[in-house]
Amino acid sequence: MSATVITGLGLVTPFGRGLDVFWTALRAGRSALAPPRRFAAPPHEGEAVGEVPTDAVAGVPRKQAYLDAAVVEALSSAGLARLPESAVVVLTGQAPGHEAGFGADWAEFVGPPVQPHEAGNTALLTHACASAVFGLGFARDVIDAGLADVVLVAGGTALNHYEYASMRAVRAISTTPARPFDRGRSGISLGEGGGAIVLEAEDHAARRGAATDLVVAGTCCRVGTGKPTASDPALIQDCVEAALADAGLDRLDHVHAHATGTTQGDSAELTALEAVAAGLGLHDLPVSSHKGAIGHLLHTSGFPAIAAAAMALRIGEAPPTAGLTDPEPTRRLRLAPGAIPTTGRRVAAVTSFGFGSNNGTAVLTREH
Repeated sequence: MSATVITGLGLVTPFGRGLDVFWTALRAGRSALAPPRRFAAPPHEGEAVGEVPTDAVAGVPRKQAYLDAAVVEALSSAGLARLPESAVVVLTGQAPGHEAGFGADWAEFVGPPVQPHEAGNTALLTHACASAVFGLGFARDVIDAGLADVVLVAGGTALNHYEYASMRAVRAISTTPARPFDRGRSGISLGEGGGAIVLEAEDHAARRGAATDLVVAGTCCRVGTGKPTASDPALIQDCVEAALADAGLDRLDHVHAHATGTTQGDSAELTALEAVAAGLGLHDLPVSSHKGAIGHLLHTSGFPAIAAAAMALRIGEAPPTAGLTDPEPTRRLRLAPGAIPTTGRRVAAVTSFGFGSNNGTAVLTREH
C-alpha cells in the first residue's frame, strides 16, 4: 500500500496571502492580533482579533475568497494545473445554507454553496475546531482504500458576529491578545483565513515528479463522551498515542499544539503531552502553537497548524509561540518563546480539538 504524502499547501492568514508569508512571520515570532478594524465586534477593551489584510485577498463573501485563494496556492505548489477528474474534495466547516434573522453577516458564517473545484466527488466534514485534522484523516483513508490518488482538503472562515457572540457566551474570549501556554493566559482571540492541502498516494506523486518528503504517517480522529466545551487530558493523551501507534512509531520530535490560550484547555493539553512524553522517555519535547500569532480560526485552525508542522520538519526549526512570555512550568516539554532547533528530527504531531469532544491528531514525518 502506497503512503499518503502532502504535495501541496495553501494558506490565507491574518499575516496575508501565502504559506511563505505565514511561515516567515510565525518563525519571527510576530503577532497579527490587533483591535478589530473591518470586523466591528462589540467593544470590549483589550480584545484582539486576527483579520486578513484587505489587500491580501479580494472578493466576497470573504470566507469563499479565502478558501479559493488557498486552493489556488495548494494546487500550484503541488504542480497541478487542476484536479484530476477522479480526485476527491473534502470541505471542512459548517454546512452551506441560509437563515433569516442573522442579517448580511450570515453569509460570512456559512458561506455560499462551495464550488467543488472541478472535482465530481465532494464530501463535507464538520467536527468543530478539529475539522481540518479530521479531513486529513479522511483523505488518508480514501487514498489507503484506493478510492482516489489525489484528495484536496480545504476550508475557510471569516470573522462574523454569530461565532464571536457564541465564544463570548461561553466566556472563551480573552481580554488581551491570546497567550497560549502562558501562566497569564485568559482565553482565545479569534482569527480568520483559509487553508488547503493536496494529498496524494506516494507512487502517484512520484510518477509525476512531485515532492514526496512529507508523509501523513498516522492519524487518530475520535469523538469522545467528555464535556461539550472542556478538554479531557486522558482523551487527548489517548488520541496522540493512538496516532503514533497508527504510524508505527515510538518517537516524537515536535508537537504543534492546539493550545488556544484558554486556562482549562491549555492545562489539559499540557497534562496529556507530559504523559505522552513520559511514555516515550522524552525530557525536552518542543511544543509550539500558532494561535498567539494569528488567533483561533475555529474549524479552519488545523490548516495553519499542519502547515507549520510541515515547515518545521522541512526547515529544521520549530516556530516560537507568539505571546508566550511566562511559560507554564513543565518537566518534559519545552515551551520556548523563541524558535527551537529541530535539525535531524523527523516526526511531528499536530493536535486539534473541538467542542463536542472532537479529538484529532495527525503524525507527519519527513523522509529525506
